[in-house]
Amino acid sequence: MNSRYLGALILIPILALLLIGGWFLKITVLFLSIRALYEYFHVLEKKGHKPVRILGYSAWLAYFLVLFFADHPLSHISVILSVLLAAGFVYMVFSQDVSIADIGITIAGVLYTVVLFSFLVLLSEKENGQYYVYSVFIISWVCDTLAYYSGRLFGRHKLIERVSPKKTVEGALGGLLGGAVGAFVLGTLIYDVSGVSPWHFLVMGFIGAMFGQIGDLAASAIKRYAQEKDYPRIIPGHGGVLDRFDSILFVSLIVYVYTTYVIF
Repeated sequence: MNSRYLGALILIPILALLLIGGWFLKITVLFLSIRALYEYFHVLEKKGHKPVRILGYSAWLAYFLVLFFADHPLSHISVILSVLLAAGFVYMVFSQDVSIADIGITIAGVLYTVVLFSFLVLLSEKENGQYYVYSVFIISWVCDTLAYYSGRLFGRHKLIERVSPKKTVEGALGGLLGGAVGAFVLGTLIYDVSGVSPWHFLVMGFIGAMFGQIGDLAASAIKRYAQEKDYPRIIPGHGGVLDRFDSILFVSLIVYVYTTYVIF
């Protein structure tokens, strides 16, 4: 069987668990995030950095315990990150192999993979939150699909060649349109339930598609910096978790911010 088809068979139940919501989503995000953190550490170690894994994984555990069982989990992030920073400095002082750059890489990894993934959980706990989770995936998928075909059909101008040689400006514009329209259609379909104007979804989809593409480029920039083609493979034909969910991380952040501070 073609490895990409085999990978799709693995991805389908993962996506189904995320879309079902509840504890299925929470446990799936829990494991996806630690795998993503492992992949992030792995590629940067290839470059010669020495992120402090024990601190990163401890922060992952502490944050998800707070996320699952505490009220207002985002209010605890500053404490967790402050403890992580202090522990990192202690580790740096007593270990001559660890530099300030390694501590920064460790903290950035926790923010990038653990905190950003957690916004799927935070979204799901809002009123009508599972629809917002659906919007994250619709924005990301439709953006990716239209960006791909727009780039193939109309692509003439490179977007950021040093980061991702195949991406074009035309493809990026197609992705913005796709994300906006996809979110608008969802907003129209669920308007009677959510009471939120589809035009809010249109704006949210546009901004989400823009940042989703930035998330894709950011993941590529990390790999290019580390001179790695893919993150450690776990999904046949699809690379690692960060290869498949790079845009989802940023879209979920944007949808959370928009639904929290714009849609009241």
